[in-house]
Amino acid sequence: MESNQELVSRIQQTLIATLGERRYANWFQKSARLEVRGDELIVYAGSPYLQNWLQRQFADVLRDAARDIIGPGSRVRLDVGPLAAGAEESPAAEPNPRSKASQHDQPRSGDDRNNGRGAVPRTAASRRRFAGLADFIPGRKNELAFTAARQVAENPGGPLNPLCLYGGVGCGKTHLLEGIYRQVRRQYPALHVLFLTAENFANYFTQALRERSLPSFHQKFRNVDVLLVDDVDFLNGKSGIEEEFLHTLKSLETHDRQTVLTADRHPRLLDKLSDELVTRMLSGMACRLESSDVETRLEIVRQRVRQHPFPVADEALSFIARRFTNNVRELEGAVNCLQTYHTMTKRRVSVQAAREVLARLERDCIRIVRLCDVEQAVCRLFHVTADELKSAKRSRSVSQPRMLAMYLARRLTACAYSEIGQFFGNRNHSTVMAAEKKVRRLIDENGEIRVCAEQWPLQEVVDSLESQLKTGS
Repeated sequence: MESNQELVSRIQQTLIATLGERRYANWFQKSARLEVRGDELIVYAGSPYLQNWLQRQFADVLRDAARDIIGPGSRVRLDVGPLAAGAEESPAAEPNPRSKASQHDQPRSGDDRNNGRGAVPRTAASRRRFAGLADFIPGRKNELAFTAARQVAENPGGPLNPLCLYGGVGCGKTHLLEGIYRQVRRQYPALHVLFLTAENFANYFTQALRERSLPSFHQKFRNVDVLLVDDVDFLNGKSGIEEEFLHTLKSLETHDRQTVLTADRHPRLLDKLSDELVTRMLSGMACRLESSDVETRLEIVRQRVRQHPFPVADEALSFIARRFTNNVRELEGAVNCLQTYHTMTKRRVSVQAAREVLARLERDCIRIVRLCDVEQAVCRLFHVTADELKSAKRSRSVSQPRMLAMYLARRLTACAYSEIGQFFGNRNHSTVMAAEKKVRRLIDENGEIRVCAEQWPLQEVVDSLESQLKTGS
């Protein structure tokens, strides 16, 4: 009697003969694993998406191969599981659109277990590069979040479960999430670790509904050991998907399995999520990541230059650190511009050259904040209408948002006090000055403001609104 491994080898040869070497290499050699148990052929795929793709494209071919080699009573089952050694972190091989390979073999996205952002066409040898915790420069402001990430990576399923990291664009949330993934995979190779975005989760869920494969969906997402989900704020307002996500978190928590989430704001400010999901996200630990101070930004810039060396004056790097304050991505983009300038000119980048090159870059990306933008952002956060904001109402639920809107308008626009007062209900300039002064005093005193049914530090609310207005999100 043939061993299971011999049966697998014969099935592989049958598939190669049927599909051809190229198609077999694309879809089975590195993105799937075959196993024979009794009269059953099991095909393990690297992600739920690949599982469904193989089911749709190759179910008949697999069934015929199993019947020929194992016997007429054999069965075929497709599942998600570990791949062969060394293949688990490689995304699915995708044919190049320009190649002679048949176009109907190309999927719409890659293995999202390894590419939480969605995939682009790539070669079989390429793979996503996950950032490491050792490369993260926390600075004074983000030491707590960095320590929490390290603790989770060293002890998944411990007291910090779930861990929720939140903050503005480019503050390092995804870097920490990738760092956790990378360290857990290295330190605990036996654990099943899943990294994806909330949008990926939503796509898998809607696909499972469409194909009536919810049991398979539940099995894949509720049996992982560590679940890492980026951009959970995507679920805000998507009630059906949010409910499914809540049940997934509850199932993982029941079995002491680790969950790490990131969002662009505190879970309490995701006002369209259910209270149960919000409280569950906060039951472990919630850490805020803030924009780096100038010393940290300078170290980030220097690290970037060390990774991709080119001759540049230290004064030019200091200029970048002082000038680009919003997020790390801006810093990296500025360094890339200077590196390209050096490639073009073959000259060392001086501070004067940095000023000239980056000045042109800044002129192209200035975003003008208007009074109506401030009005919309405040109304959206506090659930008040524009008419209420401009009305004569003096209730706290209206007067506090109005006061904050005036402060932000003065801070982020070029409008005079009189223009702001006229926009917000034909008020005089002294009213706007008083509102600005009061908000500044409350921030200095670590005061709070009421958002829906919760009291929030005013500084956090101001930072959140400023980030939305500056980025247009």
